[in-house]
Amino acid sequence: MITHRPYGIEHPYATSPDQRVPVLPLVGEPVRLGVVASSSEVTSVVCEWDPAEHTSSGGALLHLAPTTDGGADAAALAGGEGHLSEAQAKSLGADGGWSVLTPPVTKPVRYRFHAYTAGELVGTSEWFEVSPAQWVRDAGEVRRGGERVRDVEWLVSADGVHRARFVLPLQPGDHLVGFGERYDQLDQRGKRLDAVVFEQYKAQGVHGRTYLPMPFAHVVNGGWGFHVRTSRRTWFSSDDTGLTVEVALGDEPVVDLGIYEGSPHEVLTAFLDEVGRAEELPDWVFRLWASGNEWNTQDLVMSRMNMHRDLDIPVGTVVIEAWSDEEGITIWRDAQYDVTPDGSAHKAADFSYPPDGAWPDPKAMIDELHDRGIKVILWQIPLQKSEFDTGQVAADADAMVREGHAVREADGTAYHNRGWWFPKALMPDLSVQRTRDWWTEKRRYLVEDFDVDGFKTDGGEHAWGHDLRYADGRRGDEGNNLFPVHYARAFGDLLRSAGKAPVTFSRAGFTGSQAHGIFWAGDEDSTWKAFRSSITAGLTAASCGIVYWGWDLAGFSGPVPDAELYLRATAASTFLPIMQYHSEFNHHQLPLRDRTPWHVAETTGDDRVVPIFRAYAVLREQLVPYLSAQAARTITTDRPLLRPLFFDHAGDPEIWNHPYQYQLGDDLLVNPVLEPGARTWTTYLPDGTWYDAWTGEPVPAGLVTREVPLEIVPVYSQVPGVNLSRGVLPGGR
Repeated sequence: MITHRPYGIEHPYATSPDQRVPVLPLVGEPVRLGVVASSSEVTSVVCEWDPAEHTSSGGALLHLAPTTDGGADAAALAGGEGHLSEAQAKSLGADGGWSVLTPPVTKPVRYRFHAYTAGELVGTSEWFEVSPAQWVRDAGEVRRGGERVRDVEWLVSADGVHRARFVLPLQPGDHLVGFGERYDQLDQRGKRLDAVVFEQYKAQGVHGRTYLPMPFAHVVNGGWGFHVRTSRRTWFSSDDTGLTVEVALGDEPVVDLGIYEGSPHEVLTAFLDEVGRAEELPDWVFRLWASGNEWNTQDLVMSRMNMHRDLDIPVGTVVIEAWSDEEGITIWRDAQYDVTPDGSAHKAADFSYPPDGAWPDPKAMIDELHDRGIKVILWQIPLQKSEFDTGQVAADADAMVREGHAVREADGTAYHNRGWWFPKALMPDLSVQRTRDWWTEKRRYLVEDFDVDGFKTDGGEHAWGHDLRYADGRRGDEGNNLFPVHYARAFGDLLRSAGKAPVTFSRAGFTGSQAHGIFWAGDEDSTWKAFRSSITAGLTAASCGIVYWGWDLAGFSGPVPDAELYLRATAASTFLPIMQYHSEFNHHQLPLRDRTPWHVAETTGDDRVVPIFRAYAVLREQLVPYLSAQAARTITTDRPLLRPLFFDHAGDPEIWNHPYQYQLGDDLLVNPVLEPGARTWTTYLPDGTWYDAWTGEPVPAGLVTREVPLEIVPVYSQVPGVNLSRGVLPGGR
């Protein structure tokens, strides 16, 4: 009749209407208690609060009021227009919600709720308990922090030690860069942030949330860096004197802290020695990637690739997102086959494909694309729909639960996704090899028989719950952030086992993701603001050891970008580790929202789009050897491929006034044009001898302004003879 969950659905940034807020109050702090009534006939709810001596009566009676603003959190999370916005906004709806603010909590208290209909008792909840906490000293240990750690405190309640808090002193002029992929700004000094894997659907730079956090950062100018060695949630805030770090704890009141001394690349080397680093991927990953979520038939995929051919726009990879039934993400839509009742994997020979279906001959399609030099990536999500009663998807869901392959709740039942995308789906427990093998075996025929070249390992942010249970022994508070690391690893291992390079294309990750494939910046609108925040995301991710990184150039969501934004984004992406365009599902409504260059040209009426895009795509082909060589150098030296200027010029204070500039490898400095209407663009060149990479002409160090027609993105080099206009690239290529 009434539901109260102290932790709610455990959304990391919003409350649900059945939640206690805060979950862990400080001594003397009141809490807001929420319940949800399952029946609209409930006319009042009363909380029995702090009964005397924990008996069944004698406490205060708190009368709850209907919740009227519980949807505010949900509305704040929605990312504007897009196919997930409505689902996201509804995920925290407050229908049937009631709430009350309690007296200050000064000691352990228990409470329960009674629901009434017209004065008649119709339901009573179980008892709940809350123990207030306070910050104290000398309740735990910070290991290996040394003299850099000060003001250590521990959050303690009657139930144990919950968090640690300490300060890392900062000096004037110190800059904080890292914390995983961050969208709001390069230097996080003065910001508040945390490290929890989260799917922020668009506007990440506004909300300060990320798919790919890490509790690691450089203290630039200070000559050191740090890593909180935990996969639990951490929080950070800084001011003029120091960085305050707060760490969620497990059963032991211990914080393991890594402090690394040295230059930025020495700090990064020490960090990657602990957590792993990228491996070299084949040259083809540096060619242009193309995709659109609505390319959901063989004819559509081939027509897009045919247009690339006919317009002489080179393309190296096609990402096919809408290939499957989107139930189990293992079988081509419209395929005919017999269900395996035990959920066992199919072989390629088990399927036939109707000639009038969406994919009449996917193997022939892949073979033809390979003959054209185009690699094929298939989309994945680490969830198993569970709402079906029949068919392969039902058999697979049953097997996942029956054979112990599902992430579990604390009571042993299977966890069902609490998020808004694929709601209620099961989640495979990829923390252990047996389930990684079980999950990927269903996709093996795609690699071994169909010759697929990699997987877009989308999603990975779906684990919500501090007390989830993983088969490796971790609970949710420790294991949830690691889920996307296991996910990419699983598909990389599948590809390796078939003799292929481990090409995975992920958006979510955590510490350890450095060793697992390629990443992109996630969901964003086609706006200049999103363009700027995506460049920042790439630079911060690279600062933490992510080598292969890109974004949906000019954004993937909303109306088709104007020609200027599209071409400026194309120019920038030509000089990023991964160059790719993509468009969001829009229910096949007209006008189409494809981000293909010819569709952008048609939509905007700008006939410059195709020839300029073609020129950049051709230049990208010419850059592949340089990018491949520089990626290999990055992996052996830990000097990032996508390199913020502080790695080579940490002592130059002027670089912080130009946070969007970067080096691409050792030999190119790039300054994307990030504002509409620009006719000229100013670049800061640190001390040294520089050349305009488009003309080969020498230019002085300092502030340099050049004209920037749409055909030009400012690129400079310290290598004489480079001339991009003539195809003369660093290294003589």
